[in-house]
Amino acid sequence: LGPSFIKDRSKANALPMKSKKASSFHEFARNTSDAWDIGDDEDEDFSSSSSSLQTLNSKVAKATAAQVLENHSKLRAKPDRAQSALSDVPTNCKVIKSSSEAQLSRTSEEACVRTPLQKQQSLPLRPVIPLVARISDQNASGAPPMTVREKTRLEKFRQLLSSHNTDLDELRKCSWPGVPREVRPVTWRLLSGYLPANMERRKLTLQRKREEYFGFIQQYYDSRNEEHHQDTYRQIHIDIPRTNPLIPLFQQPLVQEIFERILFIWAIRHPASGYVQGINDLVTPFFVVFLSEYVEEDVENFDVTNLSQDVLRSIEADSFWCMSKLLDGIQDNYTFAQPGIQKKVKALEELVSRIDEQVHNHFRKYEVEYLQFAFRWMNNLLMRELPLRCTIRLWDTYQSEPEGFSHFHLYVCAAFLIKWRKEILDEEDFQGLLMLLQNLPTIHWGNEEIGLLLAEAYRLKYMFADAPNHYRR
Repeated sequence: LGPSFIKDRSKANALPMKSKKASSFHEFARNTSDAWDIGDDEDEDFSSSSSSLQTLNSKVAKATAAQVLENHSKLRAKPDRAQSALSDVPTNCKVIKSSSEAQLSRTSEEACVRTPLQKQQSLPLRPVIPLVARISDQNASGAPPMTVREKTRLEKFRQLLSSHNTDLDELRKCSWPGVPREVRPVTWRLLSGYLPANMERRKLTLQRKREEYFGFIQQYYDSRNEEHHQDTYRQIHIDIPRTNPLIPLFQQPLVQEIFERILFIWAIRHPASGYVQGINDLVTPFFVVFLSEYVEEDVENFDVTNLSQDVLRSIEADSFWCMSKLLDGIQDNYTFAQPGIQKKVKALEELVSRIDEQVHNHFRKYEVEYLQFAFRWMNNLLMRELPLRCTIRLWDTYQSEPEGFSHFHLYVCAAFLIKWRKEILDEEDFQGLLMLLQNLPTIHWGNEEIGLLLAEAYRLKYMFADAPNHYRR
């Protein structure tokens, strides 16, 4: 199964869309919302989609291998039809959802395509890798024991955090280049505005807010079975197993129950947006960071049943409140038609046209719309493009930067895109570009790569945030 099959398969995927144009951005977003690439595609469109995706397992793949070859030969026999159909599709419908779309037909009989194609094409998977390095400044590839500089930084954090009134401006300044693992939980609580700067008020605040959260559980959680909450609860229930599917921690029933409660309570307390796919990802960094407070070893294989009920309740409540604080700043990303994301994707396009005209024109030449790859960059804050340990490091900076999750994220996305300019310019067709942009090779990234990305984002912000539109580099 060669590279041309991926292209033919993706073009074939566009066929059913020819007759049904996206009638609204909301429908387009729903049709293009993508899930994790591993065994995740269940019946996900509740309102109007006539086709459903089936979860793939290895038995299905083996049993229907012959069908793949048959489908392949049919597609190879009709390349002209596939090509013309692709050119007829409206621009904003020409979307590959992710590597999973390129490997997965929308009909159940073709569901077997994904596994063999992944093996043949060596598309990047998400292997089980450490979420949080033992020392926060360690790279994924390993690093020497804590340096003198790191010890000094840790001591600086400890002084700030133990003072009667923590200087939040100073804490932000120290956190921008990364927060040491040992002090990250309390630092994140402070930076997110969940904990007060005053030391004496912290214990009471935590106690009160945790009790308040579990009050919501008592008050609202049983309503998940009521008819008007069925769609919300069902979507959450489907999405949770897709959250980091290759990391054992998130496949534990107890952890999935915690996530279900957090997401359901958030959704019914925020009816303007409700639950939207992608919000499930935003719980994971907080959960991992607050879990690491009680766990010495790497947490991805940790069995949470070893923790006491009180500890688990604290982790759950703190994750809920910190995620809520984050979403308060970007809620227009998730309201009807997701206007925040539309604006940010448009802003990214404008920014890239000013930063790197060659890359921008390359996209235009091959009819690549920014929405086709950057929608999930905004919807999921790059979480699906980076290993989780990198997201945690990124969020150290986002929480210390003014409007980090909204405004600064735009410059991080621009820096992230330009980082791959050579690879982008080497691709000379629509499918190749989309496959690249939706499977960028960041699997081995660590703190060093994130540090460089953030430095470049900061430079871009400094140069372009207030620059007139005609300014070119």
